[in-house]
Amino acid sequence: MPTTHRPDSPAISVAAALRSPKRLRTEVLAGLVVALALIPEAISFSIIAGVDPRVGLFASFTMAVTIAITGGRPAMISAATGAVALVVAPVVRDHGLDYLIATVILGGAIQIVLSVAGVAKLMRFIPRSVMVGFVNSLAILIFTAQLPHLFGVPWLVYPMIAVGLAIIVGLPKLTTAVPAPLIAIVVLTAVTLIFALHVPNVGDEGELPSSLPIPLLPDVPFTLETLRIIAPYALAMALVGLLESLLTAKLVDDITDTRSDKSREGWGQGIANIVTGIFGGMGGCAMIGQTMINVKVSGARTRISTFLAGTFLLILVVGLGGLVAQIPMAALVAVMIMVSVGTMDWHSLAPSTLRRMPIAETTVMLMTVGVTVATHNLAYGVIAGVLTAMVAFAQRVAHFTEVTPEPTTEPDSETRVYKVRGELFFASSNDLVYQFDYAGDPDKIVIDMSETHIWDASTVAALDAITTKYAAKGKRVEILGLNAASVARHERLSGHLAGAH
Repeated sequence: MPTTHRPDSPAISVAAALRSPKRLRTEVLAGLVVALALIPEAISFSIIAGVDPRVGLFASFTMAVTIAITGGRPAMISAATGAVALVVAPVVRDHGLDYLIATVILGGAIQIVLSVAGVAKLMRFIPRSVMVGFVNSLAILIFTAQLPHLFGVPWLVYPMIAVGLAIIVGLPKLTTAVPAPLIAIVVLTAVTLIFALHVPNVGDEGELPSSLPIPLLPDVPFTLETLRIIAPYALAMALVGLLESLLTAKLVDDITDTRSDKSREGWGQGIANIVTGIFGGMGGCAMIGQTMINVKVSGARTRISTFLAGTFLLILVVGLGGLVAQIPMAALVAVMIMVSVGTMDWHSLAPSTLRRMPIAETTVMLMTVGVTVATHNLAYGVIAGVLTAMVAFAQRVAHFTEVTPEPTTEPDSETRVYKVRGELFFASSNDLVYQFDYAGDPDKIVIDMSETHIWDASTVAALDAITTKYAAKGKRVEILGLNAASVARHERLSGHLAGAH
């Protein structure tokens, strides 16, 4: 993953791309490659969700086309995804397709509300080690998703994959006029048809639709009972979709050295899901694999590629379904394997990097990867990584806090001064009460806090406990040196937290 970011790097506008034949060709061909790669993924995710393949394919079409207009991150691909499929699968199983559609529409509305409320700003709390784990997890999941196509298949599949990989790796050294993945797909499909090879193809993954999607409203009762059923799944879908989309947008920002509007991306995803639901789709979010094909492999940079990916997808599955069904899965597996290799942050796994990196940072990265791979849910992995990072940070900062008695030149002095250094919050202030000599100290105790800061109520409660313990022995405590924010917090809470200690 790139380690540099230039916020001033210019983005490529749609108007500029339309004026440049070279850029336009790149965007068009990138959209075509992505559309081909979306087909088996959408069918697979439909199976996970327990719906007809048409539901996933229509979702991918409507998501891509809508987000190309409403989204905040140009060139990012949104479509039906496995994470959303896992969330909504129980709705289909227990209540049927109409409740799924209602869930998707409500989930989109929740995404809009959360985005307008500023949820995208929470991205700043995701540390780099979690992002690295996120990227590595994606690479592993993309690769493992190809394993079913590598076992129990005819032996011809393996040389076909090898040829596909060779084309994808070798062709860019000769020319970049046409995306290498597209050439690999065309060549392998042509070989399969010319020689009538019997290998698994896209048609084996599920039936392709033969008609256009039509708008509809879910046939569910508009009652509180319906809301009670769909609301938990809609909320989970909204959160998972936003998390994956915003993280993917940040990753594309780093790759392209451009900055995107995360709030717009959030509510854009919400609008796309509402549109998807109205057209009978299963909902979705950003797709890292197809986004990497679009941005990193094919070189797309504008909304044109995203829009055309959805448009080409519809044309291919509805108008050219018979031909698309003949595409060998070996070609698409080769493309996704290279995407996996390109997505992995190999530098983060180098022995020299691991030796230099603090153990806590490596632990956070491994936790993110482990949970994601175990659950096949990127949201769970990221949440686990962030929580691990928070705990590690709290422990590290807590150890920097110290309380030291100031030396006195008068043996019989009636005043004892304690100096407190470091940041005081729940992790560091819990031990604060044990750092004082309540029995041996003189009648007056001064706590100098000029080199610290009070961050929360736990610290105020700890100071109250210290004052109470000294008062029980007839001794008086004076707290000095607090900065303005700490004074305000202490005055507002002190004496009102009796139950806390």
